[in-house]
Amino acid sequence: MSQGGPSVVGEFSLIRRYFQQAALAAAAPDSLPVLGIGDDAALLQPAPGQQLVISTDTQVLGVHFPHRYQAADAAYRGLAAAVSDLAAMGAEPLGFTLALTLPDTAADWMADFAEGLAQCAQDHRINLVGGDTTRGPLNLGFTVLGQVPTGQALRRSGAQAGDLLCVGGSLGDGGAGLQLALDQPLPAGLSRHQRDYLQQRFWRPQAQLALGLALRGRATAALDISDGLLADAAHLAHASGVAVHIEQLSLPAAPALKAWPDNTRNQWMLRAGDDYRLLFSLPPAKLASLQTEQPDIRVIGQLQVGQGVWLDSGQGPQLVSGPSGYQHFSPSSAGAADD
Repeated sequence: MSQGGPSVVGEFSLIRRYFQQAALAAAAPDSLPVLGIGDDAALLQPAPGQQLVISTDTQVLGVHFPHRYQAADAAYRGLAAAVSDLAAMGAEPLGFTLALTLPDTAADWMADFAEGLAQCAQDHRINLVGGDTTRGPLNLGFTVLGQVPTGQALRRSGAQAGDLLCVGGSLGDGGAGLQLALDQPLPAGLSRHQRDYLQQRFWRPQAQLALGLALRGRATAALDISDGLLADAAHLAHASGVAVHIEQLSLPAAPALKAWPDNTRNQWMLRAGDDYRLLFSLPPAKLASLQTEQPDIRVIGQLQVGQGVWLDSGQGPQLVSGPSGYQHFSPSSAGAADD
């Protein structure tokens, strides 16, 4: 972590106190860096025959997470969202860097943040290898690094007409979880267990790393659902040059979502972001063996000749047009997670 702006305790004291800890530096003992935190840069050594996978993700207060938050949850959520990009590429984690911009360095906040970060690092077996700290409006910047055997990385391109469209689990949890995070009115039938589930799905999502590994050599294309099913399906359709056909009645919903009206639930499953499930295309012959290993996956449609995203809500397929999910720099998306 290189030198940034002024802080109460000093940047290097902050690093030693909160980030040079075994829980972060050795969360994945099998992939320890050659040189980690404490030097000008980290040294990583991918295994022979592996390609390096790199992704950067930014979490902005009031845009990606609401002003009412716990520091541990914000840390966990930010890192998990970044690691989800590794899962979408079929990569194994190697390490991550953190660019942390802070308005101050309150000890309680820092301790909670480091605790949540360490928990996420351990859950996803990824080591903190460096980064930067500076003073300013709260901003969490994560760069994750992984490795994948040469030629086996999952990409958005490659889907073929006739492939099945699949998803790695329930959809819409992120949209419903945001309602809890923003303290919005909730259905009377929502149980405490269901509220806890949705809060966990919003604040502590789990990147689908095991599914990503299982998709190597099986899936023809993949990405993670961060901006909404329809929006991310459009990315896959464009990159692969095919038409994505989605059957709305096949979309999997967690029991907690059934407390809301059908229209609300469907909108969350189709358009809400932050689910961090993998969306992928799969040749039909590969489905049975994959479902044996990954029983939560669901077939939600098919790839066909053509272009764009088509949604069948029970009245035949209709072409989806216009904004279909979260879009950065869109006026309607500004402060989407704000209160």
